[in-house]
Order: sequence, then structure tokens, then C-alpha cells
Amino acid sequence: MYEERFMRRAIELSAEAMTRPKTEPFGCVVVEDGAIVGEGLNHSLANLDPTSHGEVEAIRDACRRLGRVDLTGCELYTSCEPCALCVATMNIVGISRLYYAASMDDAGKAFDRLGRAERHPIDVDLLRSEAGATVDRRATPAEQHLGEDATRILSKWASARKAD
Repeated sequence: MYEERFMRRAIELSAEAMTRPKTEPFGCVVVEDGAIVGEGLNHSLANLDPTSHGEVEAIRDACRRLGRVDLTGCELYTSCEPCALCVATMNIVGISRLYYAASMDDAGKAFDRLGRAERHPIDVDLLRSEAGATVDRRATPAEQHLGEDATRILSKWASARKAD
């Protein structure tokens, strides 16, 4: 169930970008059983890591704090509607519910006048279309090579982990 205090904390984290160099105003918290278990702020520029979004950082923090990669039952509060990368990360760890403040459209309007030097442009519509597309339908050309070799390793790894 939505609790305003968690959204306020996510927005507070996003405001830290005003005073922290090389951060962007996307803050997030992960909540489990009424307590914050992870926090994140976009550090893509600071870390030279394009995956260092606020949501991903909050999920990483929660996983480290809780000592697990399954966040089923956790909720995510974020200052802005998550991009496809963040949604994929949320799904991988099992986030059960999402609450967001600004929409992607709101962010796009706020950043509309920024040039490439101020912020790397992101094509939200392209992200949305690519994220769910099979590899043969994506805009980025892709080729598969040595699939059998890689699949053999995947199968061996899975077999070694399977409980007898």
C-alpha cells in the first residue's frame, strides 16, 4: 500500500543531484515490510556507468543489505517513471509494486532544452519498442555466433546446480 513518506524520500534523493556533481535527478527507494531497505540516486556520469540509474542503484543497495537477489514482496518508489532498463531490472529481482512521481513525458519536457553536452539524449520511444522486441526485430543489428558452445556451458551450469 502506498505511503507518501517513501515517495518523499525518493524525491528528496533526486534533489541531491542539485548539490552532487555528476549526478542526475532520479532518486529511488526499495521498501520491504514498511522499511527502506535500499536507496539510489542516478550516478551514471559519476561512475561512467550507463546502468547506474536511481532504480538500479536502489535495487543493488537493497540486494547487498538483504544478502539476496530476490526482492519479491518489495515495493519500489521512484521520483520518475522508470525506463526500460530499470523495468527489466525490477522484473529480474521480483519487485512486487511500483510507485512513481513524474512521468517520462514530464521528464522529457523538463529536459527538452538540454543539449547533448548537458545530458546524453535518450529516445524513450525507441527504448520502449526495443525492450520487448525479439533480437531479430530490434533496431540494432545483431548476429548469433557459437550458440551451441555457449548453450552447452549454460546446460552444464544448470545441471550442476540442480538438486538431486
